[in-house]
Amino acid sequence: MGFMHADSERSFIFPDQYLDERSLRLESKQGPLLIACCTSGTYMAQEVVEEYERMLANTSETEQLLFLKDVDREFTDTETLVRLEHHVRGADVFLFQSLLAPSQRYEANNNYLTLLIAARAFREHGAHRITAVLPYLTYARQDKPTKFQREPTTAKLMADLARSAGIDRVIAWNPHSTQIHGFYADLPVNMLDPLTMFNDEFAGFRGKDDAIAVAPDAGATKLILHFSREMELNSAIASKHRPQAEHATITDIIGDFRGKKTAIVLDDMVASAKTVVELIKKLVEHKGIEEVYMAASHNLCLPGTRERLEMLHREYNLKRLVVTNSIPQTDEFTNLPFFEVRSLAPVFCHTINRVHYDRSVSEVFRSR
Repeated sequence: MGFMHADSERSFIFPDQYLDERSLRLESKQGPLLIACCTSGTYMAQEVVEEYERMLANTSETEQLLFLKDVDREFTDTETLVRLEHHVRGADVFLFQSLLAPSQRYEANNNYLTLLIAARAFREHGAHRITAVLPYLTYARQDKPTKFQREPTTAKLMADLARSAGIDRVIAWNPHSTQIHGFYADLPVNMLDPLTMFNDEFAGFRGKDDAIAVAPDAGATKLILHFSREMELNSAIASKHRPQAEHATITDIIGDFRGKKTAIVLDDMVASAKTVVELIKKLVEHKGIEEVYMAASHNLCLPGTRERLEMLHREYNLKRLVVTNSIPQTDEFTNLPFFEVRSLAPVFCHTINRVHYDRSVSEVFRSR
């Protein structure tokens, strides 16, 4: 199940509408629309193509949508080969790749390299514009060195490599750090925001006196403030300390919990869920919360996470956890009765459409 507003068709640009508005030829000035995907990104690209074709069926005009599927393959020595089976000169290319795909045998580094090779193939064969569509942007958490440690800013390196490979634009779903945008310097970047999804998901809690929205750390503060304002709820912020890599503790939760029985926790990702466990335990044991609802933009499907989530559901009143398919979810998670997955295909479809026709992407995420 995906998410878009009931009136989402108003944000979709049809070919005849573009012609009427511009009094120009039917095609976008960026060239013919071409959606392509590396093997790991096929699951999302296929859904987006189907959604795009469904939207086009609402008009009598015909826009040719070319789809190049699985452009990469592997030699017996494990080197990656990208081969384009169609003429691409002058095309407006939207290249999908899942940089993290737990259900597949390729890991993040391999997936990123495959993306770069594919982008270079389109560049060398004359594509007009190449937009990387990345449901989950790996290395976004390495946006700065750990204090007092000798580490590189790896997220900046990834941006440099993307630019060198020939990528002209990046579309990504809710990256971990907003400063990622600056790493791409002269490239247009669309970092898609989850606020609309969260507003729709928890609309039933709007204005409830016994509910409170909770940010698990300072990084989620702005999101929680916007969400709580639109949902007419009070908000709280947890203070997180990270003594070492991949380990964090909740030291305090700042907020007024008087009369609050339901907590809505929003975050950008579920990784190991160790921080979530600490947070929800404190909410239940020290703040009197009786029900917890949670949503996250990404679930990394890491080992041990399922067991922690099951424990929270069983012992600490975690009623529902909603994530997206930014990362293809494994069966061990989708089989959980309280776990729900929302498809990003509609939002990527509308975003691609508006970028292709040079329109503002913010229309896709405008709240009701």
